[in-house]
Amino acid sequence: MAETQDSSRDVALIVGGGPGISASCARLFSAEGMRVAVAARNLDKPVLAALAADGVRLHACDAAAPADVERLFREVTETLGAPTLVVHNIDGRVAEVFGKGITEVVPDRVRDTLTNAAFSAFLVAQQAARLMLKNPPAATGARGTIIFTNASAAMKGYPRSGAFAMACHAKAGLAESIARELMPQGIHVANVPIDAAIGWTQADGSRAHRLAGTAVDDNLADPDRIAELYLQLHRQHRSTWAFEVVLRPWLEKW
Repeated sequence: MAETQDSSRDVALIVGGGPGISASCARLFSAEGMRVAVAARNLDKPVLAALAADGVRLHACDAAAPADVERLFREVTETLGAPTLVVHNIDGRVAEVFGKGITEVVPDRVRDTLTNAAFSAFLVAQQAARLMLKNPPAATGARGTIIFTNASAAMKGYPRSGAFAMACHAKAGLAESIARELMPQGIHVANVPIDAAIGWTQADGSRAHRLAGTAVDDNLADPDRIAELYLQLHRQHRSTWAFEVVLRPWLEKW
């Protein structure tokens, strides 16, 4: 059972801003009474404007730039308070690495993918940990929660996807290492590989993904349901903290 707690003391920071998981998390966390901030490299997105109109604070941030990430956490702490829930929700793939074999993929684009995904995850986790270790324990004994959105490539390297597999494995390794380090100090760390296309709600009310099409019979992961899981992870009792939760639709072939 989820631990009952006062959400009004929670400050949630979601790094990576878009209409899928990030927007769903921001809406749910706000509805639960949390103070919420979303950081994105590009704030010029309709979904972010809508979130801002509902009270979510927006921050421009290149999560792969150490100075930007340090400034982001400083600004969030000054305006909302020290974060108690941080979600790193950055895929990181650049278009030039999609479907490219080992002999043809451009090394600079591989480096970009690793930087955008894994290095940014390290920077965000480092700043989150520094602040959370100073948080007074809540009634549950927890000082905070760090959640990494990941992909099935964290568990299996698909052909012609070496750059993404490297990045996802790196994020998983980072998450496992800091979970072992930080959980005994009251910080819950979770890695969430999602083995699915994520279909978010479109203007016509349907759920769709730009490559996988429109959702039929829940064949696409619903970001609202993912947000619910993230909230459950944050509220788990420390006697049963989950580290890795793999999500996939009921009919996904795996």
